[in-house]
Amino acid sequence: MTIKQQYYETVAKTIIKNLASRQIEGFFCPTKEEACEKALSFAKEGTSVSFGGSMTLEETGILSGLRSLNTITLYDRSTGKSPEEVKKIMHDALSADTYYMSTNAITVKGELINIDGNGNRVAALIYGPEQVVIVAGMNKVVPDIEDGIRRVRNSATPPNCIRLNKNTPCAATGVCAHCLSPDCICNQIVVTRRSGNPDRIKVILVGEDLGY
Repeated sequence: MTIKQQYYETVAKTIIKNLASRQIEGFFCPTKEEACEKALSFAKEGTSVSFGGSMTLEETGILSGLRSLNTITLYDRSTGKSPEEVKKIMHDALSADTYYMSTNAITVKGELINIDGNGNRVAALIYGPEQVVIVAGMNKVVPDIEDGIRRVRNSATPPNCIRLNKNTPCAATGVCAHCLSPDCICNQIVVTRRSGNPDRIKVILVGEDLGY
């Protein structure tokens, strides 16, 4: 184990302890392969499952794992053949038994920071699905909420806008301009400081750098 891996594991233990005080269940997986196995264990046979847009879920293999399961009902908006079908799937996702996502940032104190475009991802996090499984690389750990918002605006949103072909200032310059562009994906800023329902939210911290 490298010094960096030891550091990630040490910080993760602190975060998991702080998550518990917020009624959020935390786990640490040293590798993305272990994180994938742990995450998929929450997709129980006969249940409905959905997910929010996430490079982390793709990089860990969780998305392909969910799509290969024939024991669950998967609400996958990529299967929609029209805007109306996509919209229906996104609405159905809000009542899924389990919802998978990443988080844009997580503080050492256990607070989750997410900035969203459509709002469907943060909506599911806040209310709807019976459980929410969040997978995040340790590169998303920040000291506090303010640093978390800065991280999202400057490290996560610009590459996401490039990936999604958005016509925003940050896609052109790589720097947040606090824009009100029609293509802006920073429309909702949500800080989750506690889960009202004990252990409804599960956070899997991964000892690797994942996502944006």
